[in-house]
Amino acid sequence: MKEQLVEISRNVLQECLGLQENELFLVVTDDVKKDLGKSLYEAGKLLGAEAMLVVMKERKKSGEEPPASIAAAMVQSDVVVCITEHSLTHTQARKNAAASGTRIATMPGITEDMFLEGAISADYSKVKELTESVTELLTKGELVRIEKDGYTLSFSIAERDGIPSTGMYLYPGESGNLPSGEAYIAPVEGTANGQILVDGSFAGIGRLETPLLLTIEEGKIVRAEGSAAEKLLEILGDGDGRLLGEFGIGTNDKARITGVVLEDEKVFGTIHVAFGSNNTFGGTISAGVHIDGVVKKPNFCIDNQLIMENGSLK
Repeated sequence: MKEQLVEISRNVLQECLGLQENELFLVVTDDVKKDLGKSLYEAGKLLGAEAMLVVMKERKKSGEEPPASIAAAMVQSDVVVCITEHSLTHTQARKNAAASGTRIATMPGITEDMFLEGAISADYSKVKELTESVTELLTKGELVRIEKDGYTLSFSIAERDGIPSTGMYLYPGESGNLPSGEAYIAPVEGTANGQILVDGSFAGIGRLETPLLLTIEEGKIVRAEGSAAEKLLEILGDGDGRLLGEFGIGTNDKARITGVVLEDEKVFGTIHVAFGSNNTFGGTISAGVHIDGVVKKPNFCIDNQLIMENGSLK
């Protein structure tokens, strides 16, 4: 099994990150994910890179910064993989490293199962093509309206740029999740109103046994209903963590809903909304937390044009 993990890691490093001989390659991991981290480190050595492995204490929640010394090492590296329990995607450390030219893949919550099958096994050139065309729709759009089981949520995305997470980070400063396949955007703060039924999964909670109904007024969750409602509000806190920070669309046809949001939010035929920080991708919210919730088979329109119907992209 370990040999298989190292071999898959080697393919990922070559195809998705273009890791070259003698490049400075850093694996950032924590106590929970260090065994998978070691597979990536071994794969980096096999490719002739100057491989380094750094293990930190598990963060308390997604969006929490790593220690300053790790953030500095990320800036100094050519390629970084963050394989941690909680996400470093929406941190200043990731943003600063990308700005300095580092190629970065974040793998929050990834499991051995996800390494061996599912989203990581997609044809990433196909994923890239679809992701880029959906991203263009977001960038050109002004108003999003999501409808699911009779509940609707609408918000502005005017003058915001869509972000492609294609799974291929081959040029300096490119970064995103692995496995990947999503296009996402920061909604304009304060513009979201309505209700959304989240029935797939939520980061920090896992796969949802029963749906969560969220009521949003002026961009902020004012009410959550469902068996996991209390836990969600506790994770988000009382402040800016409750603000709508992201709208995303899954574009990976090999991804499955597993309860790990890293894969769940990439599932073709789903959308996701996230609450909390979006200042790392074009928004203004800095909340120290970023929590995604996945919606299965919704309808959504951009500027009154139907883009997805019952999970099927038009």
